[in-house]
Amino acid sequence: MKRFTKFVFKALVGFLALSLGLVLLFKFVPVPVTATMVMDGNGITKNWESLSNIDRNMVRAVIAAEDGKFCSHDGFDREAIEKAIERNAQGGRIRGGSTISQQTAKNVFLWQGGGYFRKGLEAYFTVLIEQIWGKRRIMEVYLNVAETGIGTYGAEAGAQRYFNKSAASLTPTEAARMAAALPQPKERSVVNPGGWLRRHGNTIAARIGSVSRDGLDSCIYE
Repeated sequence: MKRFTKFVFKALVGFLALSLGLVLLFKFVPVPVTATMVMDGNGITKNWESLSNIDRNMVRAVIAAEDGKFCSHDGFDREAIEKAIERNAQGGRIRGGSTISQQTAKNVFLWQGGGYFRKGLEAYFTVLIEQIWGKRRIMEVYLNVAETGIGTYGAEAGAQRYFNKSAASLTPTEAARMAAALPQPKERSVVNPGGWLRRHGNTIAARIGSVSRDGLDSCIYE
């Protein structure tokens, strides 16, 4: 029993040291690859860009679409989580209440899929990146590792794929359509969306101006 306890203690210390080291490293160094990319049978197309080379429309679009409280929460939107729990208790399609910070933690350090163990690790890494990276770096990493299409990762690769242009010059409509597809990038069309998806993209595009006027991106563009 004593030997087992010692092993568990060493494993825990090793995990804490490794996780902290990776978070510190990726505060300054581009994330080279993620588990999601490695497990993608469609290959990997990506091109890391600093946030200064990604149009503000893209930043504001993902805030409008994914996480309106990004600049004001500590990594967790408790109201959204409570609403998601209530909706899921009613049955039907499972919905999450994850923030951009949580999605970034999952995308960089973990794997896709649910489970309480993975969600626990996600919460742990979310706390770390909120404290060590800060909001601007979290957004920069998110927009470089998020899946934006089949075998396509990051805003730059997505912009090149869909619009044959750099992510540095996206229009509100282009940014909104990419943001609308983020939850299901393999299934949702960016170039020619129809029906609900087109309306959803138009709604996001309309909200981009509100994000700017209301200072919902103030933690990024101070």
